Amino acid sequence: MSLDQLILKPAARAKGTVHLPGSKSISNRALLLAALTPGVTTLTGVLASDDTKVMIESLNKLGVRTAKVSDSVYQIHGGTPFKQHQADLFLGNAGTAVRSLTAVLALLGGEYSLSGIPRMHERPIGDLVDALRSAGADIEYLANEGYPPLKIGQPKLDLTRPIRVKGSVSSQFLTALLMAAPLAVAQSQTDLVIEVEGTLISQPYIAITLDMMEKFGVLVRHDESWQHFVIHKDAQYVSPGEFHVEGDASSASYFLALGTIAGGPIDIQGVGALSVQGDVQFAKVMEHMGAEVTYLANSMEVTGVNVAYGEKLKAFDLDFNLIPDAAMTAAALAVYADGPCTLRNISSWRVKETDRIEAMQNELRKVGAQVESGPDWLRVYPIEAGQWRSTQIDTYDDHRMAMCMSLMAFGGLSQTILDPNCVSKTFPNYFHVFEHLIKG
Repeated sequence: MSLDQLILKPAARAKGTVHLPGSKSISNRALLLAALTPGVTTLTGVLASDDTKVMIESLNKLGVRTAKVSDSVYQIHGGTPFKQHQADLFLGNAGTAVRSLTAVLALLGGEYSLSGIPRMHERPIGDLVDALRSAGADIEYLANEGYPPLKIGQPKLDLTRPIRVKGSVSSQFLTALLMAAPLAVAQSQTDLVIEVEGTLISQPYIAITLDMMEKFGVLVRHDESWQHFVIHKDAQYVSPGEFHVEGDASSASYFLALGTIAGGPIDIQGVGALSVQGDVQFAKVMEHMGAEVTYLANSMEVTGVNVAYGEKLKAFDLDFNLIPDAAMTAAALAVYADGPCTLRNISSWRVKETDRIEAMQNELRKVGAQVESGPDWLRVYPIEAGQWRSTQIDTYDDHRMAMCMSLMAFGGLSQTILDPNCVSKTFPNYFHVFEHLIKG
């Protein structure tokens, strides 16, 4: 693959088997939880990517020993307080890493700075900082108010009042507070209450956090509305001995989509009916659009239509609040539908690796689609025969833009993906797998 571009030739069908890489969300949570847990925890299935690399490097700088057994297996020698009480951490553009480490280090205390690439310094963190400050954390903005880079000092913890955090911008803020909470209760010997203000977006990602915390010995109680969470004063992490990272359900979306538009069957190994990840529900969207999906415990098989031969998908008008990352794949598929498709409740796209609503609108227009958008919605009209355009597709240093737009190869014309290596954030060999599955 060229470092600067990849030309995708027109494709007509796809079939085969794909073995998913480990989940990015679960990998980085598992690395941090293992680092916080006394003793040795063996992690298997860990994703090898840019985001996990910066997490591991940061843990090493904090004095955590991470022994690499293989590309996907690590032995983490954990426990707090960390050996290094002073460190400068560079987190790239890894949102989960910067937000969760901010909470952990702010509650532990020390002299730390956290920074990233320029785009990371445009991604909001103010709601999390406000919540931590309300509990006595010492956090200072080093540049723009509400955004990284950050400087962290020694806290004066006070857990007598609930910690309140807004839920409308990113679920990662609540995840960060939850994972760090056992550190705070250990110091204060009092229950910690976390309350969510407003609507909680991406709730399935909180379910992942709670499920993993329970596997590491901490049970979090919460109400049915997911607004009120309680961490008991005796909560403490206990190593499960070994923890397996399941395949990435967000990455599965591209292959579910591929099977839906290119016949299939495509057998997706690594995630299935037993998955804890909300993005596995993207398969239901594919069924809505006309695919047949077979579910097994840890795999799925998808068979669909052949859009290259003029067949159409069924249009949709859906709320994607619960699966915003996988929703990007649905936006790409909309060009092959039998009518306009509307994606609603996707405001979180605005503060991801790029402004994904604007980016998706720009690039779909370049290949020939009519697209409309608003603050939290996107509407894509199908591209009719003769309207397709061959173009250079910008990826905005956003892995999901590159992977979603690879699906444009089924429009009958060659398409050029610029900066294809941006997929290294979560799926370094994506295009190798993609080209292995497609047939001209």
